[in-house]
Order: sequence, then C-alpha cells, then structure tokens
Amino acid sequence: MTRFEILLVDEIPALRRYARALCGDIGQADDLVQECLLRAVSRRRLWISRKGMRPWLFTILHNIFVNTLSRQIRSPIAGSTENHEHAMTSEDNSDQLCTQSDFEKALLQLSSDQREVLLLVGLEQISYRDVAKIVGVPVGTVMSRLSRAREHLRKNLEGEVKLAKIKCVK
Repeated sequence: MTRFEILLVDEIPALRRYARALCGDIGQADDLVQECLLRAVSRRRLWISRKGMRPWLFTILHNIFVNTLSRQIRSPIAGSTENHEHAMTSEDNSDQLCTQSDFEKALLQLSSDQREVLLLVGLEQISYRDVAKIVGVPVGTVMSRLSRAREHLRKNLEGEVKLAKIKCVK
C-alpha cells in the first residue's frame, strides 16, 4: 500500500463517525463516506501531503454533504424523513437509550452549519483553524457557530430530557 492509501484507510473511522452524526442515518452516512473515498482516490493528485489527509477528506465529505442537501431541498424525496423520524421515536425503557435518542433529536434540530461545526470540533477534535478550512468560513464564524450550536443543543436537551424521563417512566 502507498502512503496515500494508508493515510486514507486510517481516516475512515473518523469519516464514518462524522457522517453518521451529520446525517442521522447509517445508510446515508455510509453512502456519503463511500462517495468521499471515491472522490479522494480519483483526485489523489490534488492532495497536498504537508496539509494533512484529515482536513482534505473532511472538506470533501463536507462539500458532498452540502451538495446533497441542496439537491434534496430542490427536489425532496417522499418519505425520506419519515423513516428517520420513526427510527428516532422508537421507545425503550432504558434510560441510556432515551438519553441517546434525545441527544440525536436535539442534534438533528440544529442547522446543518451549526451541526457540522459542533461535530468537527466536539466529536472529531479538529482545531478551529482546520474546521474553518474544511467548512470554508473564517475562524470567527466557526467560533460563533459553535457557540450558538452548543447553546441550542443545551436548550433542546433540557426540554427533550424532561420529555424522555416522562416517557421512560411509563
């Protein structure tokens, strides 16, 4: 395996984590990662090794996600959110699953801009500077989006946790 291939394979778990949290759907996330990897391999000549593999791949993944989202907004697919909502509302008496479900719901209520920044910084532990490059905005914008995302997430979770505790007690 070449150095490029080794670095690419090493980043797959991080790409999958980010895509799953971003999409909220395992199938869509896997498709997103596959498309990202295909583009990376087909455009490997554009990769600059001194800038690192992770920011380059996350930029590709981000751009694919945004383009896909734009296409879905222009021509929504019937039933695409129904399956996700059903999966998110499945009830379980376990406190852990209620909390996980509440977090997923709260995360998906964030705007895609806020969710992307929150996941890149919080989940993937990428620096603000690298997140700014990936998303294509100034560092200050990353910081303000992150702040707003955390505040919205906190407010959404406060309401959802109260609701979940009521449902779990039943």
